[in-house]
Amino acid sequence: MLQVSHRDQNTLASTKAIILVGGPSRGTRFRPLSLDVPKPLFEVAGHPIIYHSLKAVAKVPGLREVILVGYYDEGVFRDFIKDASLQFPNLRIQYLREYKALGTAGGLYHFRDAILKGKPERIFVLNSDVCCSFPLNEMLKLFEDKDAEAIILGTRVSNEAAPNFGCIVSDSHTKRVLHYVEKPESHISNLINCGVYLFATECIFPAIRTAIKRRTTRPRLVSYPSSENLETSFIAEDDEDSQRPEILRLEQDVLSDLADSNRFFVHETRDFWRQIKTAGSAVPANALYLQQAFQAQSEELTPPSASIVPPVYIHPTAHVDPTAKLGPNVSIGPRAVIGAGVRIKEAIVLEDVEIKHDACVLYAIIGWGSKLGAWSRVEGTPTPVSSHSTTVIKNGMKVQAITILGKECVVGDEVRVQNCVCLPFKELKRDVSNEVIM
Repeated sequence: MLQVSHRDQNTLASTKAIILVGGPSRGTRFRPLSLDVPKPLFEVAGHPIIYHSLKAVAKVPGLREVILVGYYDEGVFRDFIKDASLQFPNLRIQYLREYKALGTAGGLYHFRDAILKGKPERIFVLNSDVCCSFPLNEMLKLFEDKDAEAIILGTRVSNEAAPNFGCIVSDSHTKRVLHYVEKPESHISNLINCGVYLFATECIFPAIRTAIKRRTTRPRLVSYPSSENLETSFIAEDDEDSQRPEILRLEQDVLSDLADSNRFFVHETRDFWRQIKTAGSAVPANALYLQQAFQAQSEELTPPSASIVPPVYIHPTAHVDPTAKLGPNVSIGPRAVIGAGVRIKEAIVLEDVEIKHDACVLYAIIGWGSKLGAWSRVEGTPTPVSSHSTTVIKNGMKVQAITILGKECVVGDEVRVQNCVCLPFKELKRDVSNEVIM
């Protein structure tokens, strides 16, 4: 825990947090789950994805205000904010909706007046689709020690995975960022951007303004590849949006400029980190958050026993037969019914799911209200914990490592479903593998 003096308490009170939640058109890789719930509200380890970052923000001394920025309808987060405000009474939480997708920097700049209200000296900026331990207090300490303008959270990945992310070249002694490139074409570093930042307000908004001026005078072709090379979108020079200078990405348009200053530093975390981009990536994120809760001896988790291999989260309203064996890394949602002899491992079972006796669920997500028959088997393929991909090669084809059943799917008795993505309301009466079931 960061120790602060009375003087520091006063300055810490001028810190705000911004959580970037995106919008519906950016949730395509999270389908079929995002067809029924916005990605930031999808439950991982018993809580919405965005809850985990909010919980971390609440632990920063003196931080009293959190602003969610995105372009979902205003009503999407209303219930979540109401519940979170009760759970974190010291935080004022509000949602600001963009009139259109403005990008990670464009949204900040559009709402700069609201963000700067109260004259905060610093703002944390967190991408909501990040799963990590959020060492915000450590970032704040580095910010103070270095009299920094900006701190970026970084982590090490394999050389093969690094080009899928923003790459950081830093001075190993001073921690100063020397160079930043978003998704470089060749290897420059395996220290990557975690999507968590701390900015001095007097620095970040002028930097964004400079980027806007550059875009206004020099529109250009911009490529934004996905983190797993699953899709690439191009903004062409004659595209109307590319001519709108307010549409900006922190990663592509601003961070490289900050690296030219002498006051941009990286805090390298050696704890867990991964993105929650695809629907399948929710399963390893679920495991990481459950393991963190288990290490913290959270009372939310089910105690270990002969039938519980920790960590396991079971919602209080769920019913699990005592002969079922669960874990490790399993979350069971509200009102789920798990029958006798069922085996569940490395999986998320959502609310109102019914799993009949002797069924098996491995490396999978079972959608809301789905029903699995007796002796059925729904499974994906194990992938290394260090892997940042959720796809595997089967019969020369790239398929999802995690099997995902959408809302209200039905799997018949003794049916096996392997490495499949199944859209909502489908009934599976025969064995199926390596398919997207439309």
